[in-house]
Amino acid sequence: MKQSLQLRLGQHLTMTPQLQQAIRLLQLSTLDLRQEIQDALDSNIMLETEEDSRQKEELPEQAANTETKPANDKNNESEINAEADSMPEDLPTDSSWEDVYDEPTVVTHTSSSNNDNENIDFLAQQSNTQTLQDYLTWQMNMSVFSDNDLLIANSIIDGINDDGYLTTEIEDIIRIIDDENVEIEEVEAVLHRIQHFDPPGVGARDTRECLLVQLKQLPEETEHRSKAIKLVGDLFKHLADQDLKSIKRRLAVKDEELQQIMGLIRSLNPRPGTSVVESKTDYVEPDVFVKKLNGRWHVSLNGHATPLLKVNSEYASFIRRADDSTDNVSLKNHLQEARWFIKSLQSRNDTLMKVATKIVEFQQGFLDHGDEAMKPLVLRDIADELEMHESTISRVTTQKYMHTPRGTYEFKYFFSSHVSTSAGGECSATAIRALIKKLVSAEKPSKPLSDNKISQILVDQGIEVARRTVAKYRESMGIPPSNERKRLL
Repeated sequence: MKQSLQLRLGQHLTMTPQLQQAIRLLQLSTLDLRQEIQDALDSNIMLETEEDSRQKEELPEQAANTETKPANDKNNESEINAEADSMPEDLPTDSSWEDVYDEPTVVTHTSSSNNDNENIDFLAQQSNTQTLQDYLTWQMNMSVFSDNDLLIANSIIDGINDDGYLTTEIEDIIRIIDDENVEIEEVEAVLHRIQHFDPPGVGARDTRECLLVQLKQLPEETEHRSKAIKLVGDLFKHLADQDLKSIKRRLAVKDEELQQIMGLIRSLNPRPGTSVVESKTDYVEPDVFVKKLNGRWHVSLNGHATPLLKVNSEYASFIRRADDSTDNVSLKNHLQEARWFIKSLQSRNDTLMKVATKIVEFQQGFLDHGDEAMKPLVLRDIADELEMHESTISRVTTQKYMHTPRGTYEFKYFFSSHVSTSAGGECSATAIRALIKKLVSAEKPSKPLSDNKISQILVDQGIEVARRTVAKYRESMGIPPSNERKRLL
């Protein structure tokens, strides 16, 4: 095979480091971006914040305005002489400071200096989230258990989930303990003691047992307590099926009394563990604010979300054009990287502002009237309007939040699929969910609306929604089916 030289012409897209940096900053959330900015400030000497720049300008002015007290001030001399006269020349070798001078009063709640307060992370000082197992273990340690029962109690507590239910079978607990002398009756006895711990109903194996434990812990003089225990203990299947006719016949009660019994049962907590488990609050800082001024919706960036950056003019003045020394080249590289970073941040803010403004233009009905007025919107609609790629819109709308008078929403909340209407238009999935929720909240408890009935109502309103679609939306909102929503009283 003979070697030869050939010329070929072609085109290819190359992502420069600047473009890669701009894309990476575009998809970061506010918290991640703040950390990225801090890393850039730590690694690049050419970058500084506007606040740091103002502090540098204020320091010379403060130094010029500061006046020192003269050393020959008569008042100061008299105070110094008075202190010198009261101080003994020699102290006994076995004496201490407190023997001669009064001991200062110690104030335990004295606040730290300003510099110390700046370094304190108050969020880090918050106590760790208490788990249900920690709370039950503390009660177990405060109770009297034998060594064998203590081992069983630990195994039972380990098998209790966050809702307060025992998810481990008694046989499995015996197998875990691996002791031939432990019997089922002994484990049941320890479990019975744990079920009397706080919160009431903890350690139950199912909903029926959970409600029954809570009812038995009520004072005996509680009205309708005995009949509620009989209803949950013996007629729980009828209660779950809402077979109120059989319940009234077996309990020999009328509608009014049965309503009071049901009210007592509804006052119980079917998930007792949730009253103990503390959930850590996740804070969201919005990227943009939306306000209505003079009848028009206006979008503005959150200026406090990220610090303003600038190039350090003092370090930039050290750069010499014709100098190729190592230090000068390093300064040039830092300056170029600083300008790229600031430009990428500005590009991110401009793109974020354009997308947020266009979303508000599309969803003005939602801002004025709520979820029912939400229009169908997809990424391509915004991309076509702004002449951008869909991937860019996807990056902008991920982990970005918009603060509106109706609440704080992620950008992606305003995007939803659509369903055709009989008039030839479209209705968004968010609006359909809101309509379903509104219909369910207004239904009669004794005759709840089925998925098929809701679908028919929406079709009558011009929204063509199948029964399966209604069921899917209902389940996504956590609304139970009609047979579980039925309340005859």
